[in-house]
Amino acid sequence: MADNREQENQEGVQIGRSLVAWEADEYPRQQRSARWYAIMGAIALACIIYAVLTANFLFAVIILMIGIITLLTSFQEPERIQIIITTTGIVIGDNYFEYRSVKDFSIVYQPPEVKTLYMTFKSVLQPLLVVPLEDADPNVVRDSLLPYCIEDLARTQERLTDTLRRVYKL
Repeated sequence: MADNREQENQEGVQIGRSLVAWEADEYPRQQRSARWYAIMGAIALACIIYAVLTANFLFAVIILMIGIITLLTSFQEPERIQIIITTTGIVIGDNYFEYRSVKDFSIVYQPPEVKTLYMTFKSVLQPLLVVPLEDADPNVVRDSLLPYCIEDLARTQERLTDTLRRVYKL
C-alpha cells in the first residue's frame, strides 16, 4: 500500500514516500528430511576425514563450521523483514539503498518456486542484492521501480547459485 507522507528511517535519513511494501523471510526456509541430514552428514564426515588425511585442517574446520551453522539455522525460524520501495530508494529491514547507487533491476517470476527481485549496484564492491517477492505483485513492484531504475530484461532466469541452493536445500 502506498503512503503519501515522506518517511524517515531509524537513523533519521529521509527515505521518501512509500510506493509498495511487503514482508519476507530473512533467509529462505528449507524443509529438510531426516534423509537429507543423513546424506549431508555422510558427505561432511567424508570431507573431514579427507581433510585430516591430507593435513588440511583449515578445510576440516570450515566443513565443521558449515555443519554447525546449518544445524543452528534449521532449529530457528527466520525473522520477517519489512521491504519498502520508496520514491528515493529501497528499504530492506534496517538497510536503505538509494536509487542513485543502483545500476539496474530485474524480476524473475516463475511461481511457485521462483519469485525474486534482483538489484545490481554501480559499485563493484556492492554484491548483487536478491530480494524475495513472496506475495508481492511483481507487476506493481516493477511499475514502482521503472521511474527510478533501468530494468535488465536479459536476466530471465534465477542465478545458478540460487537454483542450487533451492534444489539441494542449502
